[in-house]
This record gives sequence, C-alpha cells and structure tokens, in this order.
Amino acid sequence: MPILDVNGCNLYYSVKGEGVLIVFIHPPVLTSFNFHYQLEELSQSFKVITFDIRGHGESQYSKKTVTYPLIVEDIKHLLDHLNINKAFICGYSTGGSIVLEYLLNSSDRALGGIVIGGMSEVNTFNLKGKINLGAFLAAKGAVPLLAFAISWGNCNKRKLFLKLDQEARKGNKRNIEQYFRYSLHYNCTRQLNKIDLPILLVYGSKDKSFYSYARILHKKLPRNKLIFFNAKHQIPTKAATELNEMISQFVKT
Repeated sequence: MPILDVNGCNLYYSVKGEGVLIVFIHPPVLTSFNFHYQLEELSQSFKVITFDIRGHGESQYSKKTVTYPLIVEDIKHLLDHLNINKAFICGYSTGGSIVLEYLLNSSDRALGGIVIGGMSEVNTFNLKGKINLGAFLAAKGAVPLLAFAISWGNCNKRKLFLKLDQEARKGNKRNIEQYFRYSLHYNCTRQLNKIDLPILLVYGSKDKSFYSYARILHKKLPRNKLIFFNAKHQIPTKAATELNEMISQFVKT
C-alpha cells in the first residue's frame, strides 16, 4: 500500500500507467476507490493518480482542519514525491471545487483541469441542504449511514457498492465534517476569470439541479469546454466509459 508522510499525516495513494499525469479528487465520505474505473481504463494511455483525502479511507486522521488549500498542498507534496512537475487535475462533485482552487493558486503546477459535476460556490437550496445534512450526520458519528447512502447512490454493481461502502466507513467523522463544511462556504466565482488554463466541464443532462453551476463555470472560465450527456450526477461510476473517453480526448488534444 503506497503511503506518503506529509508533515506527520500519512496519505494513501495509487499510481498506475505511464504518460501525461491525471490526478483525481473525491468528494466527502467517498474515497479514491470511486475512481476505480478511471484508474483501470485511463492508465492504459496516461499516468493516473488517485488518493484518499486526509481522514478518508486509508489516509490518516488529520489534526489540521481539512480545507481546500490543505488538500491542494497535499497534492503538490504527492507530485513532488513522484518527481512530477505538472498534471491535469480532475475532481468529482465538491472535488471539482478543489480543482478550481488548485488552478487559481498553483497554476504553475497544472496542465489543465477537469470538473465533473462540480461548482465554484454552493448557492442552491437543494445542494446546501445535502451538504448541511452530511456535515450534521458526520458530526453525530453517523459515518456508516453516510457511507452506505452515498456508496449506494454511486454504485452500479453490487461488488462495487461493497468496496465503496467498505472504504468509506473507514473515514474519520471530524475530518469528514470539516470537508463538508468547507465545501458549503467555499466561493471562487469572482476569481474564475483568472484561470488561464484549459478546463473540461462534464455534467449529466439528468442532473438538472447542477445546470446553474455548469452555466456559471462555462460563462466565467476563459478557456473551457462544456459537455452535457445522458447521465445523472454519479458520472465516474455510472457513466465511466463515456467519461473516460471525454477525458482521454481532452488530455490528448
């Protein structure tokens, strides 16, 4: 099991393949296993890195509060450890917000970004409610309930569900709550015009509650390509083949 010690906190990561590097970032509760299909398929053409955010999955509990800037620093430590200067940064759901944070503050370490069902701010009642509920349940120690519900929502096969759930249950309630709460208040919308790197925006046409977030990013990011296709929100697992093809074409071109 590859483990990187970042200032006393052990982070679990996986590396597979050769070529242009793509780093994947998961949302709260879920772990790097959510990108199982990307790790297996995209590694045939690229070098793919997945990792568990502090206090999630196999990564150690973080005494430091889990924030987007801290996660960005952890990614850069990981790149340094692997002697890699630049990478494409890809995030799913709230992980997409971390992509934006990374590109805003560490553009010299990036080739571009991929945002899957992501947002620059949380400004809708529906999403605010879901993130607030996640933070509340995590604070109450209901990680097994969160793990079951979120893993079930993201699975397309029984075997995948069992592994997603197993890994998600390992998360630390305090770090999970911190990740949820930071996501709730993060807002980089006014800074999006400063990101001068190519970004692929991928959204499910059945994920209507995220249309407004897609429109914001498409309007304000200087260099972006927006794709809607026949899927719901859980794209990395439930629409993996289509997503992997989009990422492959984007990275190659």
